[in-house]
Amino acid sequence: MTKLIIQIPCYNEENSLGITLSVLPRQLRGVDTVEWLIINDGSTDRTVDVARSYGVDHIVNFKHNQGLAKAFMAGIEACLKADADIIVNTDADNQYCADDIPKLIQPIISGRAEIVIGARPIQKIKHFSPIKKRLQKFGSWVVRIASNTNIIDAPSGFRAFSREAALKLNVFNEYTYTLETIIQAGQKGIAITSVPIRTNRYLRPSRLVKSISAYVKRSLITILRISMTYNPLRFFITLGTIPFTLGTLLGIRWLILYFAGTPKAHVPSLVLAAILILMGFQLWIFGLVADLMAVNRQLLEDIQLRLRRLDVDSNHTPHLPSTGNQAQRENRKEGREGEEFANSFLNQE
Repeated sequence: MTKLIIQIPCYNEENSLGITLSVLPRQLRGVDTVEWLIINDGSTDRTVDVARSYGVDHIVNFKHNQGLAKAFMAGIEACLKADADIIVNTDADNQYCADDIPKLIQPIISGRAEIVIGARPIQKIKHFSPIKKRLQKFGSWVVRIASNTNIIDAPSGFRAFSREAALKLNVFNEYTYTLETIIQAGQKGIAITSVPIRTNRYLRPSRLVKSISAYVKRSLITILRISMTYNPLRFFITLGTIPFTLGTLLGIRWLILYFAGTPKAHVPSLVLAAILILMGFQLWIFGLVADLMAVNRQLLEDIQLRLRRLDVDSNHTPHLPSTGNQAQRENRKEGREGEEFANSFLNQE
C-alpha cells in the first residue's frame, strides 16, 4: 500500500494548529493511507494537546527549541521509519491550502519527479510588502542559478518528497531547510519540479522572517555555503577569476606604460597587479583542494545513505513508479548494494 505522511513542524502553535489540522485530508486518490505527524519543537503551550485532540498519528518531541531545520529533518527521519512512500511538509499556520496536496503529490505518483515545491502566487499575497515580494523573486532566481533547477518559489515550505529523495536529504544549516534542499537536489541530480498552489488568509506574522535584512543575510550565507560544499571548484574558480583578471589588466597597463618610457611612476600598479594575480591563483588552489574534500564528502554521504537505507528501509516495499531515468534505476541498485556493504561493514566490527 502507498502511504502518505503529512508532517508539520510546530513551535507554540496552539492557536493555529487546530485550523491547519481540521482541513488536512485523510483520504487521497492514488494513496492508500494518509497519516499525520507533527514535530513539537520544544513548545511551551498546548500544541501537543491540540494535536492529540485532532488524532495526529505521530508526534516527535524536542525538549528544547532546536530550530526549523532540525525539526524538519527529525520529521523526515520519523516519516521514513513510519514507512512513508511520500512525505508532504506544510506549515502549522495554515498558510498553504490543503486542497492543493493532490496537485503537489501528483508528479511523484506519476513518476515525473521526486521533489515537488508548491509555488505561491507571491505577487497576489496581500500581507507581503513590495520589498519582500522583490526579494522573494530575486532569492528564487539566485537559488535557480546555484541549483541549476527551474524552481519558481524557493522559500516555500509546502513541498512533497518521494521516499528515495527523503533518504538522500542532508540539512547542515540550523536556520532553515528550504534553500539547502533545493540546491542539494540540483547538485545530486534529484528530479525536482514546481506546481502552482494557493495560500490561505494571514493568521500570524512569519517567525522565520523577523527582519528583512537578517533574512537576506542568512539566506545569502546559506546559498554561498551550500555552493561551496557541493560545487567548490566552480565557486573558487569563479571567485579567483575576478582578482586574476583585474591583476592581468593592471599588468598589461603597466607594460604599456613601461614601453612608453614611464615605468617608475607606475610601480604601485605593478605591485597591485602581482598581488591580485597571486590572490587569483590562491583561490584556484583552494578550489582544487576543496574539490578533493568534496569527493571525500560524497563518499561519506554514499556510506550514510546506504546505512540509512538499511536502518529505515529493511522492511519497506516500494509502491511508486520509477521516474524512468537512469538515476532512479541506479538508486534501487544502490539500495541492494548498500545493504550488502553495511552488512559486511558490521560483520568486520
